[in-house]
Amino acid sequence: MLADYSDMPSRSLIRRFFDLPLRRKLILSFLAVISFGGIITLVIGTRIEHRTIFSLAESKVRNDLAAAWMVYNEKLNGIRDVVRLSAAREFLPEFFRTGGRDEAAKRLDAIRREYGLDILTLTDAQGRVALRARRPEAFGEDRSGDLFVQRALRKETPAGTSIVPRTLLLEEAPDLAERAYFQFVETPKAAARPGDHEENGMLLQATAPVMDGGGALIGALYGGVLINRNYEIVDRVKDIVFRGEKYKGQDIGTVTIFQGDLRVSTNVLDAQGQRAVGTRVSREVERAVLVDGGRWVGPAFVVREWHITAYEPIKDIDGRIIGMLYVGTLEWPFLDLRNRVMATFAGLAGLCAGFLLVLLWLASATITRPLLNMVKATDTIAKGDLNHRVEIGSHDETGQLAAAFNRMTESLAQANENLAQWGRMLEKRVEERTRELRETQDALVQSQKLASLGKMAAGVAHEINNPLTSITINAHLLLEDRGPDDADRDALTLIAEETGRCAQIVKGLLEFARQTPSEASDADINDIVERTIQLLDKQASVRNVKIIKDLDKSLPLIVIDKNKIQQVVSNLVINACEAMPDGGTLTIVTSPSDDRRQIVLRVADTGVGIPKANMDLLFDPFFTTKSHGTGLGLAVSYGIVHQRGGTIDVESEVGKGSTFTVKLPLEETAPDKKPAKDQP
Repeated sequence: MLADYSDMPSRSLIRRFFDLPLRRKLILSFLAVISFGGIITLVIGTRIEHRTIFSLAESKVRNDLAAAWMVYNEKLNGIRDVVRLSAAREFLPEFFRTGGRDEAAKRLDAIRREYGLDILTLTDAQGRVALRARRPEAFGEDRSGDLFVQRALRKETPAGTSIVPRTLLLEEAPDLAERAYFQFVETPKAAARPGDHEENGMLLQATAPVMDGGGALIGALYGGVLINRNYEIVDRVKDIVFRGEKYKGQDIGTVTIFQGDLRVSTNVLDAQGQRAVGTRVSREVERAVLVDGGRWVGPAFVVREWHITAYEPIKDIDGRIIGMLYVGTLEWPFLDLRNRVMATFAGLAGLCAGFLLVLLWLASATITRPLLNMVKATDTIAKGDLNHRVEIGSHDETGQLAAAFNRMTESLAQANENLAQWGRMLEKRVEERTRELRETQDALVQSQKLASLGKMAAGVAHEINNPLTSITINAHLLLEDRGPDDADRDALTLIAEETGRCAQIVKGLLEFARQTPSEASDADINDIVERTIQLLDKQASVRNVKIIKDLDKSLPLIVIDKNKIQQVVSNLVINACEAMPDGGTLTIVTSPSDDRRQIVLRVADTGVGIPKANMDLLFDPFFTTKSHGTGLGLAVSYGIVHQRGGTIDVESEVGKGSTFTVKLPLEETAPDKKPAKDQP
């Protein structure tokens, strides 16, 4: 059978990692956590920042489109006012009476030129063309079928946008037909369209009735401005909304009036720097606006670049969609803004990670130094110096290990002294058997070395729990001497239980590091809270902390490791008390979650609060802002709750206090009955 070597490089890397010094492993592990968290945060932050920036951009183009409609409608209303006032001129009824065509045409054309109209035409009461400002010789055409003329002959003054056929433009003025003609320009992302040109025009039009001196209707006057290749509206909107703003030498904002999907008036530029008239809109926008009749707001490809855009349909007076009004702004400025923000964020995160690594380097030195001292002491003892002692610098697990180590070396030194005395005694009594004694002594020395190594290994494992074992045994002995009604029995029972819990806590810390299964059983969360408060009540009183309990007695039992959860509650209560150096109020609340699938425990204090800069670091191992402690309390608590499938959240405001919320799922709950009290 062939061996599988596919995973050998990964195994080699893992083996090399575990062979590194403890301090280096701590730093590399922390660096891996920071890097992973930083990458996840950067990805999520980029998406959130992108949505925020582009949401603001889309909101802006909506407002810009509203401004464009104001300019568009202002122009249309201006045409209506000109036509209405011109229809009231006295020379028009006089023309119908006298037939003075040349003079009337001259005055009508003067009005057209003065107000910038492309068309100004008079019809009689039957809707036939009586006089054109630009071509007075062309008259007699029947315009009674035109909707604008029909409404004017009903004494209305309609105004709106319309599509004018080429034949009518030729009758009004041949140059208008030439302006309206567009050969389609091939446009990326545009939808397929039959034909290769557009010859009809798009007209801003208004019509007004013409009355004689007695108020009788004698005709209608209609006028308008051809939008095709007329850039007055789009340039005015651009000046009002964007005020000539540029980005890297390019205009940020653009405005376009579409006839159908065709750009007939625009300040969007093509690759040659010319106005991109004759180009067409993308197929997505065409479908959303021209087909579905809706508004399009969002990114869209405009001629040759992406813009943040807003499109709305332009309708004629019958409500038919005949075109679109568009306002857009370049997408690049917003992308660059997003990238600058995220680059700044990434830089700050990198600086923060570097600072944390420096702190970890210093903290790891404090943690690993006692272990290095014990390694050196082991080497010294192995060389025969049994009088060497390890300095005890703390009372934590490392300090307890150092004390056990010193007791072990004392025992080894005493055993060595006893063996030496025994050897000297044998040498005096059996001088004649020097050779045999020397061989026996060599054997005893060898045995002594083996025994020393065995005792040292056994002592390291045994001595760390000796103090707790002694307390437990003596507490139980004292309990046996007390009657059921003895006043000290409850205190002794509490000592015995809590000594056992201390041993479980040591075991629990190892389980937390190794992720071993919990020893779960039915428990009442309120009982655990009451027991914890009973233990810490005096400590809270000394700190002038008032404890308020609000425990929901209807909570069901939950399957948990009672000792571990009591450790969590104890850590949270102790931290809350330490956060109130001048006293305050500690509130502990238990309740079901809103969906009644979880039990909620809240521990709130009125202390100094937690700065925002520390919020994301609270549950990191070895992070602490206190002058004492290892910074493992919240990390261990988080591991216990997380292993149970729960969560810990924190809310805090500097100067007002903090609230820690623990949620434990109610899966695998026991039947509705109270658990029996633990017997001593």
